[in-house]
Amino acid sequence: MYILTADEMREMDRQTIETFGLPGRVLMENAGRGAVRAIFQTWPDIYTRSVAVIAGKGNNGGDGFVIARYLAQHGVDVSVYLLSSRDRLKGDAAANFKHLETLGITVTEMADALTFSRYKEQIAGCGLLVDAILGTGLDSEVRGYFRNIIDFINHVQSSVFSVDIPSGLHSETAIPCGICIKADATATFAFAKIGHMLLPGADYTGKLFIIDIGIPPHIVRSARPSHQLLTAAWILSLMPARSSRSHKGQTGHVLVAAGSTGKTGAAIMTAAAAMRAGAGLVTLAIPESINDVVETRALEVMTRPMAESEKGILGKNNTEDIISLLSDKACLALGPGLGTADTTRILVSDLIQNSPVPVVLDADGLNNLASNTGMLQKRRSEIILTPHPGEMSRLTGISTAEIQADRVAAARNFARTHKVHLVLKGARTVIAHPDGQVHVNPTGNSGMASGGMGDVLTGMIAGFLAQGILPENACHLGVYLHGAAADMLAQSRGPFGYLAGEVMDHLPDTINALISGTFTDTSHDCRPML
Repeated sequence: MYILTADEMREMDRQTIETFGLPGRVLMENAGRGAVRAIFQTWPDIYTRSVAVIAGKGNNGGDGFVIARYLAQHGVDVSVYLLSSRDRLKGDAAANFKHLETLGITVTEMADALTFSRYKEQIAGCGLLVDAILGTGLDSEVRGYFRNIIDFINHVQSSVFSVDIPSGLHSETAIPCGICIKADATATFAFAKIGHMLLPGADYTGKLFIIDIGIPPHIVRSARPSHQLLTAAWILSLMPARSSRSHKGQTGHVLVAAGSTGKTGAAIMTAAAAMRAGAGLVTLAIPESINDVVETRALEVMTRPMAESEKGILGKNNTEDIISLLSDKACLALGPGLGTADTTRILVSDLIQNSPVPVVLDADGLNNLASNTGMLQKRRSEIILTPHPGEMSRLTGISTAEIQADRVAAARNFARTHKVHLVLKGARTVIAHPDGQVHVNPTGNSGMASGGMGDVLTGMIAGFLAQGILPENACHLGVYLHGAAADMLAQSRGPFGYLAGEVMDHLPDTINALISGTFTDTSHDCRPML
């Protein structure tokens, strides 16, 4: 499902109006009418409520005027509070404003704080407030009068419905511009915006309705949107097909280079997760001193104990052996629990540059890469990096706070620059590709904030790669199903306290639910409407 930037949406609107010939006023009419259907669906008792439409002077306000008109025509008690003077309205917004007085809808102009103060109590007494103040084009901090208005709305007891996007929410970073409306529901137009889907924006958006306003499909295709939301239907289409005659030699062999003294669990879970994702065979290359521990836990996995550069760790003297092991493998999972000794750093660098198969790099693999990301340009095969925000900070030299302030840009810029696939983990994981395409994952929950979850994801992505899935799709499958398995566990076990190994073990049930059609995607409340 496409999710758009404000610029992409504006361009589609422009082409629809100028080249297709559908007037902007018709688009506004479709938007307002669809939003009213969303209101009736969300609040079936709307006839028992009074509604206040709080409108700015731009097109967002114009959408609000159409909403007020349709509500009035359906017999709903509605009033409009204009945060401007009527003589400042222009274009389609001005045209729709004129209809309000014809229908006898009460309009109150509140162009300043003094006037607003006279109507606070009246507005607060309404059962539903329609936020039609600021639209998707906002990119600076909300200050002064509008800030006070938003703060007031957030503190009243009324339900709140936002038009297009909660006022104050940045449509691309999903970060409030100083302050933001906290909506119970939002109707957006044509497509969801990035800010609706990332956090914290999704929390401010509430239930999301996507209104079809008549953008022609050929204009959507010509715009080539660069952001998508992963959906269950899309993930199902990517699932590897398996013949009834398949055997383990046909479903891929993963090599995992991982583990060190005290970090055997990371290696074991990565290897086991690759098998849970469907890989036929997994070999685990580990320091020889931890082999006995690993063999007793990883029963389905083959181990290759390796001579140690230093006690309990792999290092540069293992490079040739690991490269040799890759001669009949489909991919390499590198990093979980490896450690960051100097000799291990050299090993990681050598493997990145010389692996003949795709590499999934995580944890200490990323930490060892951080001091020299330029080596990515020298690689032989495709690379998938799976950093959490802290690891991303070390890779880029940008603070974690800056990365979290614009996760999409951080992931996309790194993936483009280094020509890699990058999975920026966290709530609403962002997956960026070398061509600039970005996908947002809606599955997963806060119960995943525990040790070992990243090791499981690394193994899953490697397991899908081994089955011949393209690297970008292996990322999509691994990330979505990882979160979906955790969501199913949270429903049955509780919101937290389940373990990474349990998520891994629940993966076959999750895949089966997806294939059988019994999977319920509760990861995002997003409803397309005609």
